[in-house]
Amino acid sequence: MDLADRLREAVADRYAVERELGRGGMAVVYLARDLRHQRRVAIKVLRPELTVTLVADRFLREIQIAAQLQHPLIVPLHDSGGTDELLWYVMPFIEGETLRERLQREKQLPLEDALRVTRDAAAALQCAHQHGFVHRDIKPENILLSGGHALLADFGIARALTRAVGEGTSSGVAIGTPAYMSPEQAAGGTVIDARSDVYSLGCVVYEMLAGEPPFTGPTPQAVIARHLSEHVPSLTVVRTGLSGAVQGVVERALAKVPADRFGAAQAFCLALEEAVVSEPGSAPRRRWRPKRKALLGGAAVLLFGALVWRAVVFPPRS
Repeated sequence: MDLADRLREAVADRYAVERELGRGGMAVVYLARDLRHQRRVAIKVLRPELTVTLVADRFLREIQIAAQLQHPLIVPLHDSGGTDELLWYVMPFIEGETLRERLQREKQLPLEDALRVTRDAAAALQCAHQHGFVHRDIKPENILLSGGHALLADFGIARALTRAVGEGTSSGVAIGTPAYMSPEQAAGGTVIDARSDVYSLGCVVYEMLAGEPPFTGPTPQAVIARHLSEHVPSLTVVRTGLSGAVQGVVERALAKVPADRFGAAQAFCLALEEAVVSEPGSAPRRRWRPKRKALLGGAAVLLFGALVWRAVVFPPRS
């Protein structure tokens, strides 16, 4: 019995599973109909090989907590459930496309479009952070474009997975996507706050403007090593016509040390808006430079390379 049939059997009394919508490294998404409320929903079921590593009750408890978060730009969690072999959660089905799909089509977004996406994502994050939630996995795949707005999806999922994997273990565990993961999250740190999301949003903004994330590499370890040790590649080099002011704002969001970043997503967005509307031809701002030392020196990165791979759970390639 394949995954779709197993899910159909598990949720038959509540949902009619229709077809697969997409899949990633950690989960598969299905379109379904909510039989109780007669509405279309999206059911995301974790891959069985991931499910067996989790403490299921802890995961479902965390999902229940995340479901309390309500904001017009946050995709809500309607339901969740599990069996001995499956774990899933239910969201509304939203017409539109992901930011990833648009980036695959256009590569670089117009500056105003990138700003609109940032504005909506920052508003969603600001609400969540004020209620004590940190997203931990901001990436283009989790930003849905619909009706002229950007909605943030999978809120609370990374935290639920992290805690469900880490329960009963002594080592820090982080679940996320290497291209968008903050240095402190990649290190399996226990203190992950709003500034980690600011870093991840900064990576997304960089990609919307440059056409690729700030750091890429042949392996997840290589990408993380660059996050930890390398300065952000200049946006004004990869995209001509972009002001030094915009570059400076994005660089600050991508500071290695959390204290050097914007303290809130809204502050990042406001600074970006100010940079975008600054007069063409005005003197570019000085490139932002961190006042504090980077998280890890070059020698430490070499030693840390092997350790961080053990601390971070990476989804296999689709």
